[in-house]
Amino acid sequence: MPEMDTKPEIEEIDHIWIPLLDGCRISAKIWRPANAETNPVPAILEYIPYRKRDFTAVRDSSIHRFFAQHGYACVRADIRGSGDSEGVLTDEYLDQELKDGLEIIRWIASQPWCDGSLGIFGLSWGGFNGLQLAALNPPELKAVISVASSDDRYADDIHYMNGCLLTDNLSWASTMFAYNSCPPDPLIVGERWRDMWLERLAGSGLWVINWLNHQHRDDYWKHASVCEDYSAIRCPVYAVSGWADGYTNTVFRLVENLKAPCRGLVGPWGHKYPHMSDVNPPIDFLGECIRWWDRWLKGAKNGIDDEPKLIVWMQDSASPLSTNRPGRWVAEHRWPGDAITMRDLPLTPEGLGSNARSSVNAAYEVQSPLSVGLFAGKWYSYAARTDLPFDQREEDGGALCFDSAPLTEELEILGTPEVHLEIEVDKPVAMIAVRLSDVALDGKVTRVTYGVLNLTHRDGRHEYPEPLAPGKRFCVNAPMNHVAQCFSRGHRLRLAISTSYWPLVWPAPEPVRLKVFTGSSRLSLPIRPPRPEDGQISDFGRPVAAEPLSTTLLIPAHREWKVIHNLATNESVLQITNDDKKFRLDDIDLSVHRQVTERYSYKNYDYGSVRGEVTAQRTFERGGWSVSATTRTILTSTRTHFRVTATLDAYEGDSRIFSKSWNETILRQLV
Repeated sequence: MPEMDTKPEIEEIDHIWIPLLDGCRISAKIWRPANAETNPVPAILEYIPYRKRDFTAVRDSSIHRFFAQHGYACVRADIRGSGDSEGVLTDEYLDQELKDGLEIIRWIASQPWCDGSLGIFGLSWGGFNGLQLAALNPPELKAVISVASSDDRYADDIHYMNGCLLTDNLSWASTMFAYNSCPPDPLIVGERWRDMWLERLAGSGLWVINWLNHQHRDDYWKHASVCEDYSAIRCPVYAVSGWADGYTNTVFRLVENLKAPCRGLVGPWGHKYPHMSDVNPPIDFLGECIRWWDRWLKGAKNGIDDEPKLIVWMQDSASPLSTNRPGRWVAEHRWPGDAITMRDLPLTPEGLGSNARSSVNAAYEVQSPLSVGLFAGKWYSYAARTDLPFDQREEDGGALCFDSAPLTEELEILGTPEVHLEIEVDKPVAMIAVRLSDVALDGKVTRVTYGVLNLTHRDGRHEYPEPLAPGKRFCVNAPMNHVAQCFSRGHRLRLAISTSYWPLVWPAPEPVRLKVFTGSSRLSLPIRPPRPEDGQISDFGRPVAAEPLSTTLLIPAHREWKVIHNLATNESVLQITNDDKKFRLDDIDLSVHRQVTERYSYKNYDYGSVRGEVTAQRTFERGGWSVSATTRTILTSTRTHFRVTATLDAYEGDSRIFSKSWNETILRQLV
């Protein structure tokens, strides 16, 4: 969308209270056309806990001011217990959050500057509750744009992946532990700020314990998982994600299952709004949003609902050392696409896809070292060089690998590769990781997609898993994440199978020896023939946004990932440093800083030594006012239990005003 020649005058309301029926008040910021009081406009809500006053203030201003410049009233609300809102936040997607959301929607629609129609916009948490609120069908809600979210809170979110415990479960819990330990701004809430802060510090809790107490797909996870009833969503949904993110599968399921108008878009990006991506091609995402809002909130006949339902970035072969993913846009008018067919590549003694001895029932064994996974990257990557998967040769030595012959022509896939295996294990609890990689002519290996599966959850037994019978053969299907990939001529495909994938996934209780039988085992690929019309898909244009808030850089950001193996102690460590820049918000003279270190380790390949530790600090300063909170969470395990230890310390100036510690032991339940 081209930038507007003349921008209308915008009114910004830095803070307004939205009253709820139980007496709690939600703090919100509003951007709207200056004449909206006399000429009401549709509204757009973003409803998240990431603090509109400081940590998301710059991003919010560039996005919501842009929407306001195109004729929308934008409301950015802090969830109850977060930012400057009253109350305490005790978990994600609670009934209370959704009830509050419905009240906020009704309040917005009743304002004189709103014409009664409303859309919800959000990334990650805001993408989740956008779908969840849509499933509750408030009549005022006319459309949703959901970015990097999931329809299934158990099997395809940051907590558990097909029954495997993701270590980002710990990382994410620690992130919210830190956010929930931050105070409101005294300039907004007045002298109550300290009492509100102490209430949060005492009441928010340690969420990782909640999540570890629900290791199977029970009612806790079914709540707010919109896949339980897709038909409940009746308003149009635009679902967006990126191949480097953890939430790509959702886009395909929503496009396939929603009866309401649904459009899907997947690019090469990570866990960010597409116009803010560091990976090419960034797009004019906000312009695309305006097209969606104009169609469904203003009734414009702009043709967006007549365009293909699914547009994805077909990635070309690329070096694992590159953050740029060359490729092209391709489209499907429905999903699954009519022309996509599954092609089986058998696992044979000669490799992948060779039919010479495909009927031979050879057996291959693997017992992966814990080092397989140290170069896997982050489950929901931000597509920075630090958190993307590295050259997979670093991983493949500890895996069972099957290579294809060099390709005689390009091979294009779109959809879910799936591995069908006949296997045997020697322990009652086991997991497998399967990776599909692109082996280049120079030998570098780029991971294309992957999947993990807790074998006690095979055949979709996420609610009622069953222990395995050691020594008994069985068949299992292991799906990988959706992907669009064009493999170059002369390259080879590689299927790698391992029994661990640490630290992306918490390992099984003890080492597992896996035996794979090649006779009936195979890799199934979703083949998509190239089409002449692919080249006719227009570019989305270059990113455009409104001018952000003025800030002053105080300390630059510093990020790094280090894999360390200490030969003296035989300890292996993935050490992550993520220090965001320290900056001052000039208009409110507030300096903010957040620092996170993560450490994932093991010693002597001992499963009982596996340990994850996350330390986070948040700091706020204005004049003589200085407050900070430091959280530290450690997760370890034995064969039978998980153990969580954590500390929280909050400071006003140099005085510690709050301190609390946790020490919890939780039974492992086939994880």
